[in-house]
Amino acid sequence: MTTTTQTVDRTDLEAKVKEVYQQVAQDPFGEFHFAMGRSLAEQLGYSPADLDRIPPQAVDSFAGVGFHFDLAAIALAESVLDLGSGSGMDSFIAAVKTGEKGRVHGLDMTDAQREKAESLAVAAGFEQVTYHKGYIEQIPFPDGSFDVVISNGVINLSADKPSVFREAARVLKPGGRFALSDIVTEKPLPGSVSCNASLWAACIGGALQQDDYFVDIRNAGLRIEMVRDNSQYVFLSDNARSAALKYGVKSVSLVAVKT
Repeated sequence: MTTTTQTVDRTDLEAKVKEVYQQVAQDPFGEFHFAMGRSLAEQLGYSPADLDRIPPQAVDSFAGVGFHFDLAAIALAESVLDLGSGSGMDSFIAAVKTGEKGRVHGLDMTDAQREKAESLAVAAGFEQVTYHKGYIEQIPFPDGSFDVVISNGVINLSADKPSVFREAARVLKPGGRFALSDIVTEKPLPGSVSCNASLWAACIGGALQQDDYFVDIRNAGLRIEMVRDNSQYVFLSDNARSAALKYGVKSVSLVAVKT
């Protein structure tokens, strides 16, 4: 059984998410309900030295919710999958960690994000990075393909989180790490929020109660090793701030190991 009880129009949700993140790719300095860019990345814990080594346009479109590269502990020559890779910032950071002998694959359903990341990878010479069109609930790779799976601020957008966790576990090698940052809640969200596709696209409506989120991870065959709150992540919109206060909507980072 799944602990994900929200019901939302998935077609409507996908359309709204694609619309928002197309704008993130094409107009990163526009107005959004969430913070973006280099100042956010540094605030969350990304190293300025690492950010200096990757395409600045990818950093401009960064819309993550936390930092987890210390938890991922990516080593030279490892294989990495970035779920919801967006305009590529985290996959480029992963490529810096793996070096030229490693390989990094980004997976994203939004054409504008993926196309931007692909063009940046070619222009900057990141030959070990490849981007793929697809869904994080149906990862297009064989079992045991990766040493590390990462994801930043994306899983809350999925209407089928248990499938995301099962797929991440499936493509990990035994002992592989799944390091992520995401939005969760301390209290369950009411149906008026969790059934609203616009609020899902705003990274609010799809946030799962944290205990249920952790159960879904464990049920996928992953052992959670560390969880931490990201108090430095600040919601911008009135709706998000209200939900944060009323339901304990917050950002967390964690690492889980395939058992």
